[in-house]
Parts: sequence; C-alpha cells; structure tokens
Amino acid sequence: MAGHSKWSNIKHRKAGQDAKRAKVFTKIIRELTVSARDGGGNIEDNPGLRTIVDKAKASQMPKDTMERAIARGAGGDDGVELVPLTYEGYGPGGVAVLVETMSDNRNRTVAEVRHAFSKAGGNLGTDGSVAYLFDRKGQILFEPGTSEDDVMEIAIESGADDVETEDDGSITVSTTADDYLVVKEALVTGGLEPAASEVAMIPQNYSELDVDMGEKVLRLVDALEDLDDVTNVYTNANFPDELMG
Repeated sequence: MAGHSKWSNIKHRKAGQDAKRAKVFTKIIRELTVSARDGGGNIEDNPGLRTIVDKAKASQMPKDTMERAIARGAGGDDGVELVPLTYEGYGPGGVAVLVETMSDNRNRTVAEVRHAFSKAGGNLGTDGSVAYLFDRKGQILFEPGTSEDDVMEIAIESGADDVETEDDGSITVSTTADDYLVVKEALVTGGLEPAASEVAMIPQNYSELDVDMGEKVLRLVDALEDLDDVTNVYTNANFPDELMG
C-alpha cells in the first residue's frame, strides 16, 4: 500500500509487511527474476533491477536469496511466462486503486482481483480509468528528528524535485523515477539513512476518508495484497490517523 506520505502510513505498512514477510519475499523474488530476465542481471546496467534490489534490502531479504533470483532470471530459466499486468478500479467511497501484478495466467489474475474488489464493495475499472490520477515518483522518507537543512541541501543538489516536512517532523524527499537512485545514494553517502524509500505510483490528489470508510478501503487493500500475483497496491485514500497508529 502506498497512500499519503506520512510517517505513520509507512510504519503501518511496514508492520503489515513484517507480519507477512514470507509472502512479501515471494513477490519480490518474482520481480527480481522478471527484471533480470528482461534487462539483464547486472544492476549497474539495469536501473529497474537496482530499484527492486533496493526494495528487497528494505524488506530485509537475505543477500543470497536476491542473488539466486537474479541469476535465475538472467539465465532465462525462470520467470519466462511471468508478465507484468496493471489493473485499475474504485474502492469503497470512490477512492482510486491501482494494482500491479506479475502473472503467468491473465484470466486467473483478473478474476481474483475482480473478486477482491467486489467483495470489498468496490469495482474493477477499465484501462486508463484511474491511472491518470497517479504519477510514478521516487519517495525517500526520514524519521522525525532528522535535520531538515541537511536533507534539503543534499536532496536539492542531487536533483530531487521537492522536500516536504510533515506536521509530525518526518521528511519526504520526492524525485522523478529516473533520479530516485542518484538522490538516495547521495543522501546515504552524506550520512542520512532513510527510514523507507521506494519508487511508487503517487496520487496527484488525495481522497479524505473517515474511520468507517478508511477501514473498508484497508480491507480491500489487504485482500489485494494477499493475492499471490499482486506485487503492489496504490490508492489515493488519505487514511485517518486513528487507523495508522
């Protein structure tokens, strides 16, 4: 899930990932394998693979597990039938939802995604129905207490688009998808280790939800993320703080 860029949302998501670590690993292994298959196993020459490796490290995936997945993909012996598919729809309250999948059976995947939407009170839309509401961007998040001046100086000099300090003191650095790795590496080299970072589909605007509607949307997000073929779920829902604690 990637909603509003608040520290509480990141903590909420990380807690969910920790509880489902085995399934998270399985999904990232698929992404590593397919990226290596399509773009080669050298992360220096394959920016997409570098980004997924970054994601794997953030999920605390063992290095040998990553290397095996990349080797399989680069060797062409695995992931051959897996293709990335994106589905779009509306959740409870009309919130926009983007679902990224890695599938070897389009009919199975769309049926499972459609069922999750229907069961949660949403509906699967057509291609292009909500994608225009999102932009693919890099986001690099720092915990409250991090020096805003230090982050600002390095981020802007290395090509970041924006630096935003939230009410709780957390800092979000936004970049283009292409500049994400360069900016993140500059920040880490400067001694600023982010609490979380990713390239994600970021909403242009957010839909404010009350607790009741927020719980319904979270149930949809959880149901989608539980599907084996789903790799990422994005929504423009802005969840109440009560649900993000």
